[in-house]
Amino acid sequence: MRKPAVDYRKFRFSKLNTPEFSHLKLLLGWLGYFAMYYLTENYIPEEICHVIHSRLDDLIPFCEIFVIPYVLWYVLIAGSLLYFLLYNVDNFKRLQISIIALQVISTVIYIVYPNKQDLRPEVFPRDNFFTDIVAGLYSTDTCTGVCPSLHVSISLAIVSAWFKEKSASVPVKALIALFALIVCMSTVFIKQHSVIDSLAALPVFLAVEAAVYGKSFWIPKMRRTAQ
Repeated sequence: MRKPAVDYRKFRFSKLNTPEFSHLKLLLGWLGYFAMYYLTENYIPEEICHVIHSRLDDLIPFCEIFVIPYVLWYVLIAGSLLYFLLYNVDNFKRLQISIIALQVISTVIYIVYPNKQDLRPEVFPRDNFFTDIVAGLYSTDTCTGVCPSLHVSISLAIVSAWFKEKSASVPVKALIALFALIVCMSTVFIKQHSVIDSLAALPVFLAVEAAVYGKSFWIPKMRRTAQ
């Protein structure tokens, strides 16, 4: 069994500022995200939000089974962070910093440019287990603060981190990339996002990627991984 890079059994809160465990403080960024999420969801009136819509959205059918990868996105985040936390602390730090940056930038956009989507079906075309999950999702997550899509930008950041992970095999990287693609597709198929939201996530991700890894890091590293 592979040995973790850090022996977390030795962790004590008194050691949080030591070089061995200081990276754990980055996890506090999630508390900030949940606070920002609560504020944007509850204190930005829907009536002032600009509607994000594309003609392509009207051509994409509602498909409730995509709620499964949409929800499993949270498992992808947790699993990736946990793996890097155990086996590659530097990759953990870069990924977590990327996620925090994406969350902050997106939240600022939601505040400066309040937006929403009106794509959700008024009546589900089917009544089954998956539509029940979608209904629950709709009830807890409003249709505001959608552009750019965090599901898409964070998925891209995770794929980038895995592509840079030397210990991961090519099949593992391919599976993660494929799953991330399905997650991105799920956002439009369950009508949580417009196609525009997904496209808008790309430049935000690229800006964070350049800031965190450096402008020349992304493409050369992909080439080395593929060899």
